[in-house]
Amino acid sequence: MALFQLTDKGLYVPLGDFYIDPWRPVDRAVITHGHSDHARWGSKSYLSTDVGKDILRLRLGPDANIQGIAYGERIRMGDIDLSLHPAGHILGSCQVRIERAGQVNVISGDYKVFPDRTCAPFEVVKCHAFVTESTFGLPIYRFRQDDDIARDINAWWQDNRDHHRLSLLYGYALGKAQRLLSMLDTSIGPIYAHGAVEAINQVYRAQNIPLPDTRPLSDTPDKASLAKDGAIVLAPPNSINSNWIKGMQAKSQAFASGWMAVRGQKRRRALDCGFVVSDHADFPSLIATIDAVEAEQVFVTHGSSDILVQFLQEKGLDAVALSTMFGDNHEQEQDFSTSEQIS
Repeated sequence: MALFQLTDKGLYVPLGDFYIDPWRPVDRAVITHGHSDHARWGSKSYLSTDVGKDILRLRLGPDANIQGIAYGERIRMGDIDLSLHPAGHILGSCQVRIERAGQVNVISGDYKVFPDRTCAPFEVVKCHAFVTESTFGLPIYRFRQDDDIARDINAWWQDNRDHHRLSLLYGYALGKAQRLLSMLDTSIGPIYAHGAVEAINQVYRAQNIPLPDTRPLSDTPDKASLAKDGAIVLAPPNSINSNWIKGMQAKSQAFASGWMAVRGQKRRRALDCGFVVSDHADFPSLIATIDAVEAEQVFVTHGSSDILVQFLQEKGLDAVALSTMFGDNHEQEQDFSTSEQIS
């Protein structure tokens, strides 16, 4: 039933002679999205979505051979019919649908089913075999809709402004930061973006994703004025302990991540506030998606795969775990710096 096999380079589709999100350089790579654990430099050619090409170009460099196709467009690769479908994870993210002789497999990559203003919504693609992530594949992970999260973030920002504190909101530069930006109430104050975040903002805007205006941090050498103006700064997590941040006095720091659902994460990071925001599916969404695709066989990868497999098997499903290069902590810091990608 499975049209793919696991190799030392990642998932390989022999009848099409291509890899999906390969771990090492290959001749032909199909990429689900631009995060560093899925898109790696060195392959001879890459296939992605049209809307994800620019992000992939930023990740892989100007010389990478990248082809883009529209969502739902079918192409032939060897003996395989292939199409890419929205995954709802970040801009341009996709699920890979492969078919031969009526047998359909879907490799979902990373996905999120909650509505998101900054990317195409997740599409249920029925199949015989389904590869699902399980980053948050434990029952404790239950996330809220963006409107609810936005109210909390904006209330925190407004309170900081009222008390003349700078708001520092940390989120992964690709995908998370743009989603957070889309939630901000621009009437509260000015919005500043770290250079790594602003580079991705420009790609999103070029794809006509509506984002509030942001100002580069480099335009404000006077740190004290940011707090006085009631500003908020969007920055990647790897800047938390930077000298620039340490030099600020009147500030409140918050981190937006699915891991904020775990007690102690905020304390361990020495943060004032934590917002539970993930670009991955929570536990109920994983189960609902697996039910919706009606697959006869489910392959579980990333995160709490063994636990999710056991849960699915107890439901009577044919489920197995797929080992990958990545363990339980799959939601990593998928950040871009000005000169290189940091993961």
